[in-house]
Amino acid sequence: MVAGEPLSVKVPLLDLKAQFQQIRAAVLSAVEGVCEDQSFILGQRVETFEADIADYLGCRYAVGVASGSDALLLSLMTVGIEPGDEVITVPFTFFSTAGVVSRLSGVPVFVDIQTDTFTMDPDQLEKAVTPRTKAIIPVHLFGQCADMEAIMDVADRHGVKVIEDACQSIGASRHGRRAGTMGYTGCFSFFPSKNLGGVGDGGLITTNDPAVRELLLALRVHGSRSDYHHDHIGLNSRLDAMEAAVLRVKLPYLKDWNTKRARNAAKYERLFADAGLFDRVTLPTTDAGNVHVFNQYTIRAQRRDELMAYLKDHEIGHKVYYPVPLHLQECYQPLGYQKGHFPVSELLAREVLSLPIYPELTDSQIQRVVQSISDFYKS
Repeated sequence: MVAGEPLSVKVPLLDLKAQFQQIRAAVLSAVEGVCEDQSFILGQRVETFEADIADYLGCRYAVGVASGSDALLLSLMTVGIEPGDEVITVPFTFFSTAGVVSRLSGVPVFVDIQTDTFTMDPDQLEKAVTPRTKAIIPVHLFGQCADMEAIMDVADRHGVKVIEDACQSIGASRHGRRAGTMGYTGCFSFFPSKNLGGVGDGGLITTNDPAVRELLLALRVHGSRSDYHHDHIGLNSRLDAMEAAVLRVKLPYLKDWNTKRARNAAKYERLFADAGLFDRVTLPTTDAGNVHVFNQYTIRAQRRDELMAYLKDHEIGHKVYYPVPLHLQECYQPLGYQKGHFPVSELLAREVLSLPIYPELTDSQIQRVVQSISDFYKS
């Protein structure tokens, strides 16, 4: 601990106010500009942001939509998912990854994840492909990319589209290529807790295919490319101008924020090593060739639930992502999966615990988190 700092200081899981104070004037000016113009839906601000973020990510096109979930849904719509079509993904992810498949009357098909990276196990992917497989959705979970080379190899051999769920990994890369730019489309979320978060819901789809871009531009406005003429059945899923204005203010800071998250992760690793806790906790692993942006810093902990109760009592922020794998969710029981089908996902659901990692986290706060965990295991 830093000398003189009280032991009772809270450590929140996330502190968005700390980020806002750094950019307050620019954000409020951007918001005021939108209000002055009274132009809220799509428009120049959205188009400019789409161009800026496409340039940042290194892809040809970006299409702003209403949420990360809609980004996944609209991507599947461009693939032409029909009732009974299968989409392969993982059971250890946020619900919308599979939920969008079901919304289109497709069938989610799950494959397990790797123990170290928490991402899709390519060795299990090939066995899951059938003649009904229409798409694969690998999830770049917690801030790092799945093994896209192996996944794309399977997909290309079977003629299947790959939709990257990069909602937690903006700015992450694999062998120099950004998350969301390696497959058919990439899907991002601007939920406020993301590394690049807005002031509400928002999302983005990336693609290098001009025809896919044109279709997405129509689908996000009820399938229309001119007023009241509809070539497709789409939905109302537009990134609004207020979100785009705020995200444009934040985008230049993203590289620095991601660097600070990685720096905080390195500090955790040193402190956990110094505390001799590696027999009690397993730290996150960064796969070779990956740049990890740590949307979450997720450890595996012995006696996880007891540790959570201890951290709560000591006002240390924490959360479990995810306590119930998708194949064991009540709504997916009709798929026929049972406990034991995906042992890695089930094991991690019992052990994972996410700790504070946001860029503004101080050294003393990180020290307090590790000290509290050490105290728990020594008690």
